[in-house]
Amino acid sequence: MSRKRETPSADTPSPDTPSADTPSPDTPAADPDRRALRADCANCFGLCCVALPFAASADFAVDKAAGQACTNLQEDFRCGIHARLRDRGFSGCTVFDCFGAGQKVSQTTFGGRDWRQAPETAPRMFEVFPVMRALHELLWYVTEALALPPARPVHADLRRARANLDGLTRGSAESLAGLDVAALRQDVNALLVRAGELVRAKVPGRRKNHRGADLIGARLRGADLRGANLRGALLIAADLTGADLRSADLIGVDFRDADLTGADLTGAVFLTQAQLNAAKGDVTTRLPGTLSRPAHWSSERFRTT
Repeated sequence: MSRKRETPSADTPSPDTPSADTPSPDTPAADPDRRALRADCANCFGLCCVALPFAASADFAVDKAAGQACTNLQEDFRCGIHARLRDRGFSGCTVFDCFGAGQKVSQTTFGGRDWRQAPETAPRMFEVFPVMRALHELLWYVTEALALPPARPVHADLRRARANLDGLTRGSAESLAGLDVAALRQDVNALLVRAGELVRAKVPGRRKNHRGADLIGARLRGADLRGANLRGALLIAADLTGADLRSADLIGVDFRDADLTGADLTGAVFLTQAQLNAAKGDVTTRLPGTLSRPAHWSSERFRTT
C-alpha cells in the first residue's frame, strides 16, 4: 500500500478501495463490463491488507511490511476500523482500489482457499495480487475507453486488448507471476493515449497541456480546463473550485486534498473513484454518471468564495 497514486508514472495506469469510503446513496449501478472490476471485499481474503506494504505517514498511522497482516484485519478478513479509517490515521486505505483483483485472486486463481487455512498458498497469493491488480486496472481503463464514442477509431484494438487482458487474468498463479506487466502497460497505454486524444480533439479552441506538471497547491479556481491533457499531473491540494474539467484526460492525476467544490467533471476521461475519494468536494461538484460522490463529502461543504 505505500503511497496510493493512481499511476506509477505520468503516462501509465497503476494504484484504490472506494470500499473504505462507503459510497453515498447516489452510487450508480454498475454495468456488466464494470461490475467485475469493482472491489468485492466480502469475497476477498483481505489481500490489500496483507500483501501490500505501507509506511507510517499522513496516509498510514503505522509501518507494515509486505506479507504482514494489518493489525486491524479481523479473522473474517474484514477491517475492524472500516468506518473510522480516516479518524484513525488510515486515509490511504480509503483511496485504494484493487479494481476487483482481490476477489479474482481469492476465488478464481486460488479457488477459494485462503492464506490462513492454507498457509502454503500465502507467498504466491501475495505475489500474484499486485499483478492481478495491474491487469484489472488496465481492464478498467480499456473498458472506459470503449465507452467513449469519439474513440471509435481505436475500439477494435481496444476490444482485442480487453480480450487478451481478460484471458491473462484467468491464468494460473504461476503464469500470472511470470507476466511482464511493464510491457503490457506500455502496449495498452498507447491505445489509451490515442483514445484520450480523440476525445480531447472534439473540444473547440486551444486545449491546455499540463501532462506530468507539478501543480501542487496551484490556484486554478474557475479555470477552463476543458479537453486539457493532465495525464500524471500533481494536483495535490490544488484549488480547483468551480473549474471546468469536462473532457480532460485525468489518467494518473494525483488529486489528494484537491478542492473540487463546484467543479464540473462530467465527461472527464479516465477519472477513477479513487481519485475522487482522495479529493475534497461537495454537493455542487458535478460527476460522471459512472462514479459516486464520496461519503466523506456528504457532510462537508468547502469554501465557494
